Amino acid sequence: MASKFLLALSLSLLVSAAFGNRYAPHERMSGPRIQLTRPQQCRIQRISAVQPRNQIQSEGGLTELWDEMESQFQCAGVATMRNTLRPNALSLPNYHPNPRLIYIQQGEGYIGVIFPGCAETYQSHGGEQVSSESEQQGQKRDLHQKVHRIRRGDVIALPPGAVHWCHNDGSEDLIAISVNDLNHQSNQLDEKFRSFYLAGSAPQGSKGEETFHNIFQSFDAELMAEAFNVSPDLIRRMQSTEEERGLSVMARESMRYIRPDEESYSRRRESPHNDNGFEETFCTMKIRTNIENQRDADIYSREAGKLKIVDMHKLPILSYIDMSAEKGTLFPKSMLSPHWAKDGHTIVYVTRGEAKVQIVDHSGQTMMNDRVSQGDMFVVPQFYTTTAQAGNEGFEWVAFKTSGYPMRNDMAGYTSALRGMPLQVLTNAYQMSPAEAQSIKTNRGSQTFLLSPAHRSGKHF
Repeated sequence: MASKFLLALSLSLLVSAAFGNRYAPHERMSGPRIQLTRPQQCRIQRISAVQPRNQIQSEGGLTELWDEMESQFQCAGVATMRNTLRPNALSLPNYHPNPRLIYIQQGEGYIGVIFPGCAETYQSHGGEQVSSESEQQGQKRDLHQKVHRIRRGDVIALPPGAVHWCHNDGSEDLIAISVNDLNHQSNQLDEKFRSFYLAGSAPQGSKGEETFHNIFQSFDAELMAEAFNVSPDLIRRMQSTEEERGLSVMARESMRYIRPDEESYSRRRESPHNDNGFEETFCTMKIRTNIENQRDADIYSREAGKLKIVDMHKLPILSYIDMSAEKGTLFPKSMLSPHWAKDGHTIVYVTRGEAKVQIVDHSGQTMMNDRVSQGDMFVVPQFYTTTAQAGNEGFEWVAFKTSGYPMRNDMAGYTSALRGMPLQVLTNAYQMSPAEAQSIKTNRGSQTFLLSPAHRSGKHF
């Protein structure tokens, strides 16, 4: 009898585990993060604003990589890069074992993301853009997954294992800043960044130790020919890396595929009440939203600046990859309230202007006290306290966070930790008078996080 009970219990646990994995991926993906040993040690002596260290020059553009072995990136468990794609260039299809969050700094184009197990729902018939010309050339009608229009200011979420490619159909370079979360639980390899390319190869002589190669090239051509039911010669052409055109190539002919309707994309982009995620499935989830238009900013101050946040509530796919982003603007001499991030690390990339940034750790040591400018990147580790003051020309940045729903604690302003304390706690903690404690609590009025220049004095830190 006991053995039957144990057998039934074991079966029920197996069934519940199977259904849990099948129907609740958001709970699994947004849960506790795997803590890899070295990245979680965060043995940082100093944090500095840095530029990319390595680069890979390709036919279609340039891939620049920050040094992922630097202590601040090791602490955050991320690998960061800047990709420049020339007009009419194609970044070759690839995938990676970790989630990636992308910010389009400049340009426009199309990105295709192939979700594993999802159907090809776009077909070239019924007056679609590619059908007439393809049929005139005797080509078969195409069938593929959705292609997404991207523009400057878009934030794009790429799930781990999803093959993706990008085409620049504009007249200027397309520049994308990417953060790869190597410490996400989807990546069970190690903390080293990897991209698996289905075509292309990093040219010889590329600066840096990164090597990316066509994964087809080492397979047996006869075996692959059997898999695709094609001739071995065709497979050998797919495997060839003799041209060494790199990770992106120039399109030899006009790129034609089934594209999303431009007008409907613009309407969805402007509407704050669309795609709340309840009707979405994994295969149809939105992968991008625009963060550049800050008319609907989450925090706005006429005197200090504005901040727009994209988290898992605004872009539900972020609950799967457990990342988020924000775009901020500080007006000249304005500053950020000293604060710390409760959830996740923050990777900051400067898009315009300059600012003085300070970061302090748990022991009260100054980890960073530098002036940062356009193109710089630095990490603010979780719970480290930081602040920034814009220079004379203002300051703009985009921040990537290793949490799908980040929260911060401010030290100054209307929603600050100190304002929430009783007066007597402040008077005894800092040995100040009740009047001085009251000024600490209320002198910023209703301002929160974004602080305008103090009119009390012309001096700034």
